[in-house]
Amino acid sequence: MNAFIYARYSSDGQTENSIEGQIRECMDYAAKNNITVLGSYIDRAYSAKTDARPQFQKMIKDSSKKLFDVIIVWKLDRFARNRYDSAHYKAVLRKNGVKVLSATEAISEDSTGILLESLLEGYAEFFSAELSEKVKRGMTENALKCKWNGGGIPVGFFIDKENYYQIDPTSSPFVIEAFKRYADGEKIVAIVKWLNDCGVQTYKKKPMGFDSVGRMLRNRSYIGEYHYDTYAIPGGVPAIVPDDLFEKVQERLDKNKKAPARHKAEDDYLLTTKLFCGLCGAFMVGESGTSRSMKVHHYYKCATAKKHRACKKKPVKKVWIEDIVVNQAARLLEDDSLLDRIADNILELQKQENITLPMLRKQLAETERGIENMLNAIQQGILNSSTKKRLDDLEAAKGDLEVKILQEEIEQPLLTKEQILFWFHKFRGIDISKREQRQLLIDTFVNSVYLYDDRIVLTFNNNEGAKSITIADIDKSFGGSDLTAGVVPKETL
Repeated sequence: MNAFIYARYSSDGQTENSIEGQIRECMDYAAKNNITVLGSYIDRAYSAKTDARPQFQKMIKDSSKKLFDVIIVWKLDRFARNRYDSAHYKAVLRKNGVKVLSATEAISEDSTGILLESLLEGYAEFFSAELSEKVKRGMTENALKCKWNGGGIPVGFFIDKENYYQIDPTSSPFVIEAFKRYADGEKIVAIVKWLNDCGVQTYKKKPMGFDSVGRMLRNRSYIGEYHYDTYAIPGGVPAIVPDDLFEKVQERLDKNKKAPARHKAEDDYLLTTKLFCGLCGAFMVGESGTSRSMKVHHYYKCATAKKHRACKKKPVKKVWIEDIVVNQAARLLEDDSLLDRIADNILELQKQENITLPMLRKQLAETERGIENMLNAIQQGILNSSTKKRLDDLEAAKGDLEVKILQEEIEQPLLTKEQILFWFHKFRGIDISKREQRQLLIDTFVNSVYLYDDRIVLTFNNNEGAKSITIADIDKSFGGSDLTAGVVPKETL
Protein backbone atom coordinates (compact mmCIF):
# COMPACT_ATOMS: atom_id res chain seq x y z
CA MET A 1 0.00 0.00 0.00
CA ASN A 2 1.10 3.57 -0.73
CA ALA A 3 0.42 6.32 1.78
CA PHE A 4 0.75 9.99 2.58
CA ILE A 5 1.10 11.30 6.13
CA TYR A 6 -1.12 14.15 7.31
CA ALA A 7 0.28 16.15 10.25
CA ARG A 8 -1.10 19.23 11.94
CA TYR A 9 -0.75 21.41 15.01
CA SER A 10 -3.29 24.02 16.03
CA SER A 11 -1.43 26.67 18.06
CA ASP A 12 1.16 29.23 17.00
CA GLY A 13 2.88 28.42 20.28
CA GLN A 14 3.62 24.87 19.22
CA THR A 15 6.90 24.16 17.47
CA GLU A 16 8.18 22.21 14.50
CA ASN A 17 9.11 19.46 16.95
CA SER A 18 5.41 18.65 17.24
CA ILE A 19 5.27 17.92 13.49
CA GLU A 20 8.51 15.95 13.56
CA GLY A 21 7.19 13.74 16.35
CA GLN A 22 3.95 13.03 14.49
CA ILE A 23 5.78 12.15 11.29
CA ARG A 24 8.29 9.92 13.10
CA GLU A 25 5.56 7.82 14.73
CA CYS A 26 3.61 7.64 11.46
CA MET A 27 6.76 6.45 9.64
CA ASP A 28 7.35 3.76 12.30
CA TYR A 29 3.76 2.61 11.91
CA ALA A 30 4.11 2.46 8.12
CA ALA A 31 7.34 0.45 8.33
CA LYS A 32 5.76 -2.08 10.67
CA ASN A 33 2.75 -2.56 8.40
CA ASN A 34 4.58 -2.71 5.06
CA ILE A 35 3.19 0.64 3.89
CA THR A 36 5.22 2.81 1.51
CA VAL A 37 5.11 6.50 2.46
CA LEU A 38 5.23 8.75 -0.61
CA GLY A 39 5.20 12.11 1.18
CA SER A 40 3.29 14.28 3.64
CA TYR A 41 0.75 17.08 3.93
CA ILE A 42 1.38 19.48 6.83
CA ASP A 43 -0.84 22.26 8.22
CA ARG A 44 0.82 24.55 10.77
CA ALA A 45 -1.25 26.57 13.25
CA TYR A 46 -4.61 25.34 11.93
CA SER A 47 -7.38 23.95 14.13
CA ALA A 48 -9.10 20.68 13.20
CA LYS A 49 -12.42 22.30 14.13
CA THR A 50 -12.41 23.83 10.68
CA ASP A 51 -11.89 22.20 7.29
CA ALA A 52 -10.38 25.42 5.89
CA ARG A 53 -6.84 24.00 6.01
CA PRO A 54 -4.81 24.44 2.80
CA GLN A 55 -2.82 21.20 2.90
CA PHE A 56 -5.84 19.23 4.14
CA GLN A 57 -7.90 20.42 1.18
CA LYS A 58 -5.02 19.70 -1.20
CA MET A 59 -4.80 16.16 0.21
CA ILE A 60 -8.54 15.60 -0.34
CA LYS A 61 -8.25 16.90 -3.91
CA ASP A 62 -5.14 14.81 -4.64
CA SER A 63 -6.88 11.64 -3.47
CA SER A 64 -8.86 11.66 -6.74
CA LYS A 65 -5.61 11.06 -8.66
CA LYS A 66 -5.47 7.47 -7.28
CA LEU A 67 -1.80 7.86 -6.32
CA PHE A 68 -2.12 6.56 -2.75
CA ASP A 69 -4.26 4.08 -0.82
CA VAL A 70 -4.19 5.38 2.76
CA ILE A 71 -3.63 8.53 4.80
CA ILE A 72 -1.77 8.04 8.07
CA VAL A 73 -2.34 10.44 10.97
CA TRP A 74 -0.68 10.45 14.37
CA LYS A 75 -4.10 10.53 16.01
CA LEU A 76 -7.54 10.83 14.48
CA ASP A 77 -8.05 14.29 15.97
CA ARG A 78 -5.32 15.47 13.60
CA PHE A 79 -7.73 14.71 10.75
CA ALA A 80 -10.87 16.34 12.18
CA ARG A 81 -12.50 17.08 15.52
CA ASN A 82 -15.90 17.62 14.02
CA ARG A 83 -17.80 14.35 13.52
CA TYR A 84 -19.70 15.76 10.58
CA ASP A 85 -16.62 17.07 8.76
CA SER A 86 -14.95 13.73 9.46
CA ALA A 87 -17.89 11.79 7.99
CA HIS A 88 -18.03 14.00 4.92
CA TYR A 89 -14.35 13.93 4.05
CA LYS A 90 -13.92 10.23 4.80
CA ALA A 91 -16.82 9.56 2.44
CA VAL A 92 -15.01 11.57 -0.25
CA LEU A 93 -11.81 9.64 0.38
CA ARG A 94 -13.60 6.29 0.31
CA LYS A 95 -15.06 7.11 -3.10
CA ASN A 96 -11.48 7.72 -4.23
CA GLY A 97 -10.29 4.42 -2.72
CA VAL A 98 -8.42 5.99 0.22
CA LYS A 99 -8.70 5.11 3.92
CA VAL A 100 -7.60 7.02 7.03
CA LEU A 101 -5.39 5.17 9.55
CA SER A 102 -4.24 6.20 13.02
CA ALA A 103 -0.62 5.44 13.93
CA THR A 104 -1.08 5.49 17.71
CA GLU A 105 -4.64 4.41 18.43
CA ALA A 106 -5.29 0.70 18.75
CA ILE A 107 -8.67 0.89 17.10
CA SER A 108 -9.47 2.94 14.04
CA GLU A 109 -12.01 5.20 15.78
CA ASP A 110 -14.45 5.46 18.65
CA SER A 111 -16.73 2.52 17.94
CA THR A 112 -20.10 4.21 18.35
CA GLY A 113 -18.80 7.15 16.36
CA ILE A 114 -18.19 4.93 13.35
CA LEU A 115 -21.81 3.83 13.43
CA LEU A 116 -22.95 7.44 13.69
CA GLU A 117 -20.81 8.37 10.69
CA SER A 118 -22.25 5.48 8.69
CA LEU A 119 -25.78 6.56 9.56
CA LEU A 120 -25.14 10.20 8.64
CA GLU A 121 -23.54 9.19 5.36
CA GLY A 122 -26.36 6.76 4.67
CA TYR A 123 -29.07 9.33 5.29
CA ALA A 124 -27.22 11.88 3.16
CA GLU A 125 -27.15 9.29 0.39
CA PHE A 126 -30.86 8.56 0.95
CA PHE A 127 -31.88 12.23 0.62
CA SER A 128 -29.57 12.61 -2.37
CA ALA A 129 -31.24 9.61 -4.01
CA GLU A 130 -34.68 11.04 -3.25
CA LEU A 131 -33.71 14.34 -4.90
CA SER A 132 -32.23 12.41 -7.79
CA GLU A 133 -35.54 10.61 -8.34
CA LYS A 134 -37.37 13.93 -8.62
CA VAL A 135 -34.83 15.22 -11.11
CA LYS A 136 -34.96 11.95 -13.01
CA ARG A 137 -38.71 12.26 -13.49
CA GLY A 138 -38.20 15.54 -15.33
CA MET A 139 -35.38 14.06 -17.40
CA THR A 140 -37.56 11.08 -18.29
CA GLU A 141 -40.16 13.44 -19.73
CA ASN A 142 -37.39 15.00 -21.85
CA ALA A 143 -36.25 11.55 -22.95
CA LEU A 144 -39.72 10.57 -24.14
CA LYS A 145 -39.56 13.63 -26.40
CA CYS A 146 -35.99 12.71 -27.50
CA LYS A 147 -34.58 15.92 -26.05
CA TRP A 148 -31.02 16.46 -24.84
CA ASN A 149 -30.76 15.79 -21.10
CA GLY A 150 -27.38 17.36 -20.49
CA GLY A 151 -23.95 15.76 -20.56
CA GLY A 152 -21.69 15.06 -23.50
CA ILE A 153 -22.74 15.91 -27.05
CA PRO A 154 -21.34 13.47 -29.65
CA VAL A 155 -19.10 14.94 -32.34
CA GLY A 156 -21.22 15.70 -35.39
CA PHE A 157 -24.26 16.99 -33.48
CA PHE A 158 -25.33 20.27 -31.92
CA ILE A 159 -28.29 21.09 -29.68
CA ASP A 160 -30.86 23.59 -30.91
CA LYS A 161 -32.78 26.14 -28.83
CA GLU A 162 -35.50 23.60 -28.00
CA ASN A 163 -32.92 21.03 -26.81
CA TYR A 164 -33.23 18.71 -29.83
CA TYR A 165 -30.26 17.04 -31.55
CA GLN A 166 -29.35 18.43 -34.96
CA ILE A 167 -26.60 17.45 -37.40
CA ASP A 168 -23.58 19.77 -37.36
CA PRO A 169 -22.65 20.34 -41.04
CA THR A 170 -19.06 21.23 -40.07
CA SER A 171 -18.05 18.18 -38.00
CA SER A 172 -20.45 15.44 -39.21
CA PRO A 173 -18.42 14.68 -42.39
CA PHE A 174 -15.42 13.82 -40.19
CA VAL A 175 -17.60 11.33 -38.29
CA ILE A 176 -18.61 9.52 -41.51
CA GLU A 177 -15.00 9.49 -42.69
CA ALA A 178 -13.80 8.07 -39.34
CA PHE A 179 -16.27 5.19 -39.65
CA LYS A 180 -15.17 4.51 -43.24
CA ARG A 181 -11.48 4.54 -42.31
CA TYR A 182 -11.99 2.05 -39.48
CA ALA A 183 -14.17 -0.21 -41.63
CA ASP A 184 -11.42 -0.19 -44.27
CA GLY A 185 -8.86 -1.45 -41.76
CA GLU A 186 -7.26 1.71 -40.37
CA LYS A 187 -6.30 1.58 -36.68
CA ILE A 188 -7.92 3.80 -34.06
CA VAL A 189 -4.55 5.40 -33.24
CA ALA A 190 -4.21 6.57 -36.84
CA ILE A 191 -7.80 7.88 -36.87
CA VAL A 192 -7.11 9.84 -33.68
CA LYS A 193 -4.08 11.49 -35.30
CA TRP A 194 -6.02 12.31 -38.47
CA LEU A 195 -8.93 13.88 -36.54
CA ASN A 196 -6.57 15.99 -34.43
CA ASP A 197 -4.65 17.09 -37.52
CA CYS A 198 -7.98 18.23 -38.97
CA GLY A 199 -8.78 20.19 -35.80
CA VAL A 200 -11.76 18.07 -34.70
CA GLN A 201 -12.41 18.40 -30.95
CA THR A 202 -14.67 16.86 -28.33
CA TYR A 203 -17.65 18.81 -26.95
CA LYS A 204 -15.32 19.97 -24.16
CA LYS A 205 -13.08 21.59 -26.80
CA LYS A 206 -10.29 19.08 -26.15
CA PRO A 207 -8.28 17.01 -28.67
CA MET A 208 -9.67 13.63 -29.64
CA GLY A 209 -8.17 10.64 -27.82
CA PHE A 210 -8.17 6.86 -28.17
CA ASP A 211 -11.10 6.47 -25.76
CA SER A 212 -13.18 9.25 -27.31
CA VAL A 213 -12.80 7.75 -30.81
CA GLY A 214 -13.58 4.28 -29.43
CA ARG A 215 -16.81 5.63 -27.91
CA MET A 216 -17.62 7.38 -31.19
CA LEU A 217 -17.38 4.15 -33.16
CA ARG A 218 -19.73 2.40 -30.71
CA ASN A 219 -22.26 5.25 -30.40
CA ARG A 220 -25.63 4.20 -31.83
CA SER A 221 -26.76 7.82 -31.92
CA TYR A 222 -25.00 8.02 -35.28
CA ILE A 223 -27.58 5.65 -36.79
CA GLY A 224 -30.46 7.72 -35.35
CA GLU A 225 -31.07 5.99 -31.99
CA TYR A 226 -31.84 8.22 -29.01
CA HIS A 227 -30.53 6.85 -25.70
CA TYR A 228 -31.19 7.88 -22.12
CA ASP A 229 -30.98 5.52 -19.16
CA THR A 230 -33.08 2.48 -20.19
CA TYR A 231 -34.74 4.30 -23.06
CA ALA A 232 -33.64 3.53 -26.63
CA ILE A 233 -35.77 5.19 -29.30
CA PRO A 234 -34.99 4.42 -32.97
CA GLY A 235 -35.26 7.49 -35.15
CA GLY A 236 -35.14 9.78 -32.11
CA VAL A 237 -32.17 11.75 -33.50
CA PRO A 238 -31.13 12.45 -37.09
CA ALA A 239 -28.80 9.73 -38.47
CA ILE A 240 -25.28 10.54 -39.67
CA VAL A 241 -23.85 7.06 -40.45
CA PRO A 242 -25.59 4.47 -42.69
CA ASP A 243 -26.70 1.27 -40.91
CA ASP A 244 -24.57 -1.06 -43.04
CA LEU A 245 -21.39 0.97 -42.40
CA PHE A 246 -22.12 1.09 -38.67
CA GLU A 247 -22.63 -2.70 -38.48
CA LYS A 248 -19.41 -3.32 -40.42
CA VAL A 249 -17.53 -1.20 -37.87
CA GLN A 250 -19.13 -3.10 -34.96
CA GLU A 251 -18.03 -6.43 -36.44
CA ARG A 252 -14.43 -5.25 -36.69
CA LEU A 253 -14.49 -3.78 -33.17
CA ASP A 254 -15.79 -7.08 -31.76
CA LYS A 255 -13.17 -9.05 -33.65
CA ASN A 256 -10.31 -6.84 -32.45
CA LYS A 257 -11.52 -6.64 -28.89
CA LYS A 258 -9.02 -8.14 -26.49
CA ALA A 259 -10.03 -10.68 -23.89
CA PRO A 260 -11.53 -8.74 -21.02
CA ALA A 261 -9.24 -8.12 -18.08
CA ARG A 262 -10.12 -9.79 -14.82
CA HIS A 263 -12.67 -7.66 -13.08
CA LYS A 264 -11.16 -5.52 -10.35
CA ALA A 265 -13.76 -6.76 -7.86
CA GLU A 266 -11.96 -10.11 -7.77
CA ASP A 267 -8.96 -8.31 -6.32
CA ASP A 268 -10.89 -6.21 -3.81
CA TYR A 269 -9.86 -7.19 -0.30
CA LEU A 270 -12.77 -6.23 1.96
CA LEU A 271 -10.80 -6.53 5.23
CA THR A 272 -7.95 -4.19 4.24
CA THR A 273 -6.90 -2.11 7.31
CA LYS A 274 -9.21 -4.21 9.55
CA LEU A 275 -7.50 -7.63 9.53
CA PHE A 276 -4.48 -8.04 11.84
CA CYS A 277 -2.01 -10.83 12.49
CA GLY A 278 -2.57 -12.32 15.95
CA LEU A 279 1.12 -13.20 16.28
CA CYS A 280 2.78 -9.83 15.66
CA GLY A 281 -0.11 -7.33 15.41
CA ALA A 282 0.74 -6.14 11.87
CA PHE A 283 -1.79 -5.72 9.09
CA MET A 284 -2.65 -8.71 6.95
CA VAL A 285 -2.58 -7.50 3.35
CA GLY A 286 -4.04 -8.82 0.12
CA GLU A 287 -1.97 -11.17 -2.04
CA SER A 288 -2.64 -13.28 -5.09
CA GLY A 289 -0.81 -16.05 -6.89
CA THR A 290 -1.28 -18.33 -9.88
CA SER A 291 -1.05 -22.10 -9.55
CA ARG A 292 0.35 -24.49 -12.15
CA SER A 293 -3.16 -24.99 -13.47
CA MET A 294 -3.22 -21.18 -14.10
CA LYS A 295 -5.91 -20.67 -11.48
CA VAL A 296 -5.56 -17.38 -9.55
CA HIS A 297 -5.74 -17.70 -5.74
CA HIS A 298 -6.44 -14.75 -3.43
CA TYR A 299 -5.44 -14.61 0.22
CA TYR A 300 -4.33 -12.37 3.09
CA LYS A 301 -0.73 -12.42 4.31
CA CYS A 302 0.91 -10.86 7.38
CA ALA A 303 2.79 -7.71 6.33
CA THR A 304 5.71 -8.56 8.60
CA ALA A 305 5.98 -12.06 7.14
CA LYS A 306 5.75 -10.65 3.64
CA LYS A 307 8.40 -7.96 4.00
CA HIS A 308 10.79 -9.14 6.69
CA ARG A 309 9.95 -12.84 7.00
CA ALA A 310 10.02 -12.23 10.74
CA CYS A 311 6.58 -13.67 11.49
CA LYS A 312 5.50 -17.30 11.22
CA LYS A 313 1.87 -16.55 10.41
CA LYS A 314 0.85 -18.31 7.23
CA PRO A 315 -1.50 -16.81 4.61
CA VAL A 316 -5.24 -17.38 4.86
CA LYS A 317 -7.71 -17.69 2.01
CA LYS A 318 -9.47 -14.44 1.20
CA VAL A 319 -13.00 -15.74 0.64
CA TRP A 320 -12.90 -17.97 3.72
CA ILE A 321 -12.00 -15.26 6.24
CA GLU A 322 -14.26 -12.66 4.60
CA ASP A 323 -17.24 -15.05 4.71
CA ILE A 324 -16.71 -15.62 8.43
CA VAL A 325 -16.52 -11.89 9.22
CA VAL A 326 -19.53 -11.00 7.04
CA ASN A 327 -21.67 -13.74 8.61
CA GLN A 328 -20.70 -12.71 12.13
CA ALA A 329 -21.52 -9.07 11.36
CA ALA A 330 -24.88 -10.07 9.88
CA ARG A 331 -25.74 -11.94 13.09
CA LEU A 332 -25.49 -8.68 15.05
CA LEU A 333 -28.50 -7.38 13.17
CA GLU A 334 -30.64 -10.28 14.41
CA ASP A 335 -30.39 -9.10 18.04
CA ASP A 336 -33.11 -6.47 18.61
CA SER A 337 -32.00 -5.70 22.17
CA LEU A 338 -28.42 -5.11 21.01
CA LEU A 339 -29.57 -2.74 18.25
CA ASP A 340 -31.68 -0.88 20.80
CA ARG A 341 -28.64 -0.37 23.07
CA ILE A 342 -26.50 0.74 20.12
CA ALA A 343 -29.17 3.27 19.12
CA ASP A 344 -29.17 4.68 22.68
CA ASN A 345 -25.37 5.00 22.56
CA ILE A 346 -25.55 6.87 19.26
CA LEU A 347 -28.20 9.24 20.62
CA GLU A 348 -25.96 9.99 23.60
CA LEU A 349 -22.97 10.54 21.33
CA GLN A 350 -24.92 13.03 19.22
CA LYS A 351 -25.60 15.10 22.33
CA GLN A 352 -21.88 15.12 23.17
CA GLU A 353 -20.81 15.94 19.61
CA ASN A 354 -23.01 18.98 19.05
CA ILE A 355 -22.24 21.51 21.77
CA THR A 356 -23.37 24.49 19.70
CA LEU A 357 -27.03 23.51 19.40
CA PRO A 358 -27.67 23.09 23.17
CA MET A 359 -25.95 26.45 23.79
CA LEU A 360 -28.11 28.20 21.19
CA ARG A 361 -31.29 26.63 22.58
CA LYS A 362 -30.31 27.74 26.09
CA GLN A 363 -29.77 31.29 24.82
CA LEU A 364 -33.14 31.18 23.04
CA ALA A 365 -34.90 30.05 26.24
CA GLU A 366 -33.24 32.89 28.20
CA THR A 367 -34.24 35.40 25.51
CA GLU A 368 -37.85 34.18 25.53
CA ARG A 369 -37.93 34.55 29.34
CA GLY A 370 -36.61 38.09 28.94
CA ILE A 371 -39.35 38.89 26.42
CA GLU A 372 -41.97 37.44 28.77
CA ASN A 373 -40.63 39.56 31.66
CA MET A 374 -40.73 42.70 29.52
CA LEU A 375 -44.33 41.97 28.46
CA ASN A 376 -45.30 41.48 32.11
CA ALA A 377 -43.69 44.84 32.94
CA ILE A 378 -45.64 46.53 30.13
CA GLN A 379 -48.88 45.00 31.38
CA GLN A 380 -48.12 46.51 34.81
CA GLY A 381 -47.81 49.95 33.23
CA ILE A 382 -44.01 50.18 32.98
CA LEU A 383 -43.64 51.49 29.42
CA ASN A 384 -41.00 53.96 28.30
CA SER A 385 -38.45 54.36 25.48
CA SER A 386 -35.93 52.11 27.27
CA THR A 387 -38.53 49.37 27.78
CA LYS A 388 -39.55 49.47 24.12
CA LYS A 389 -35.93 49.41 22.94
CA ARG A 390 -35.12 46.48 25.22
CA LEU A 391 -38.17 44.54 23.93
CA ASP A 392 -37.19 45.26 20.31
CA ASP A 393 -33.63 44.08 20.99
CA LEU A 394 -34.88 40.86 22.57
CA GLU A 395 -37.27 40.18 19.67
CA ALA A 396 -34.43 40.74 17.20
CA ALA A 397 -32.13 38.44 19.22
CA LYS A 398 -34.85 35.77 19.30
CA GLY A 399 -35.25 35.87 15.53
CA ASP A 400 -31.48 35.66 15.05
CA LEU A 401 -31.17 32.70 17.41
CA GLU A 402 -34.04 30.85 15.72
CA VAL A 403 -32.28 31.22 12.36
CA LYS A 404 -28.97 30.01 13.83
CA ILE A 405 -30.67 26.98 15.40
CA LEU A 406 -32.31 26.11 12.09
CA GLN A 407 -28.97 26.46 10.26
CA GLU A 408 -27.24 24.26 12.84
CA GLU A 409 -29.96 21.61 12.59
CA ILE A 410 -29.59 21.57 8.81
CA GLU A 411 -25.77 21.51 8.97
CA GLN A 412 -25.55 18.89 11.71
CA PRO A 413 -28.84 16.95 11.73
CA LEU A 414 -29.76 14.93 14.81
CA LEU A 415 -31.14 11.49 14.08
CA THR A 416 -34.03 10.13 16.13
CA LYS A 417 -33.95 6.66 17.65
CA GLU A 418 -36.61 5.57 15.17
CA GLN A 419 -34.46 6.71 12.25
CA ILE A 420 -31.42 4.89 13.63
CA LEU A 421 -33.31 1.64 14.17
CA PHE A 422 -34.92 1.95 10.72
CA TRP A 423 -31.44 2.23 9.20
CA PHE A 424 -30.20 -0.84 11.10
CA HIS A 425 -33.24 -2.87 10.05
CA LYS A 426 -32.55 -2.02 6.40
CA PHE A 427 -29.28 -3.92 6.75
CA ARG A 428 -31.21 -7.11 7.44
CA GLY A 429 -32.36 -7.15 3.84
CA ILE A 430 -28.98 -6.70 2.16
CA ASP A 431 -27.60 -9.34 -0.18
CA ILE A 432 -24.31 -10.53 1.33
CA SER A 433 -23.45 -12.34 -1.88
CA LYS A 434 -22.79 -8.93 -3.50
CA ARG A 435 -19.37 -7.34 -2.98
CA GLU A 436 -20.72 -3.81 -2.40
CA GLN A 437 -23.17 -5.03 0.24
CA ARG A 438 -20.49 -7.08 1.99
CA GLN A 439 -18.16 -4.07 2.05
CA LEU A 440 -20.91 -1.84 3.47
CA LEU A 441 -21.62 -4.34 6.25
CA ILE A 442 -17.92 -4.64 7.17
CA ASP A 443 -17.25 -0.89 7.04
CA THR A 444 -20.24 -0.11 9.24
CA PHE A 445 -20.05 -2.77 11.92
CA VAL A 446 -16.56 -4.34 11.99
CA ASN A 447 -13.80 -2.52 13.84
CA SER A 448 -10.96 -5.03 13.79
CA VAL A 449 -10.27 -8.73 13.24
CA TYR A 450 -7.28 -10.48 14.85
CA LEU A 451 -6.33 -13.78 13.27
CA TYR A 452 -4.67 -16.31 15.59
CA ASP A 453 -3.77 -19.93 14.98
CA ASP A 454 -6.51 -21.29 17.22
CA ARG A 455 -9.17 -18.57 17.02
CA ILE A 456 -10.40 -15.38 15.41
CA VAL A 457 -11.11 -12.36 17.63
CA LEU A 458 -13.59 -9.84 16.19
CA THR A 459 -14.28 -6.39 17.60
CA PHE A 460 -17.46 -4.73 16.40
CA ASN A 461 -18.49 -1.07 16.51
CA ASN A 462 -21.07 -1.69 19.21
CA ASN A 463 -18.86 -0.85 22.21
CA GLU A 464 -19.65 -4.19 23.88
CA GLY A 465 -16.30 -5.96 23.74
CA ALA A 466 -14.77 -8.52 21.42
CA LYS A 467 -16.07 -11.86 20.22
CA SER A 468 -13.77 -14.87 19.94
CA ILE A 469 -14.45 -17.76 17.55
CA THR A 470 -12.48 -20.95 18.10
CA ILE A 471 -11.31 -23.46 15.50
CA ALA A 472 -14.00 -25.86 16.73
CA ASP A 473 -16.68 -23.22 16.13
CA ILE A 474 -15.33 -22.59 12.65
CA ASP A 475 -15.23 -26.29 11.79
CA LYS A 476 -18.89 -26.68 12.78
CA SER A 477 -20.13 -23.54 11.01
CA PHE A 478 -17.96 -23.40 7.91
CA GLY A 479 -17.04 -26.98 7.22
CA GLY A 480 -13.36 -26.80 8.05
CA SER A 481 -10.62 -24.43 9.12
CA ASP A 482 -8.18 -22.49 7.01
CA LEU A 483 -5.90 -21.37 9.83
CA THR A 484 -2.74 -23.15 8.78
CA ALA A 485 0.00 -21.47 10.84
CA GLY A 486 1.97 -23.78 13.05
CA VAL A 487 2.59 -21.65 16.13
CA VAL A 488 -0.14 -20.69 18.58
CA PRO A 489 0.54 -17.20 20.05
CA LYS A 490 0.83 -16.86 23.79
CA GLU A 491 -0.76 -13.40 23.79
CA THR A 492 -4.52 -13.07 24.18
CA LEU A 493 -6.80 -10.12 23.71
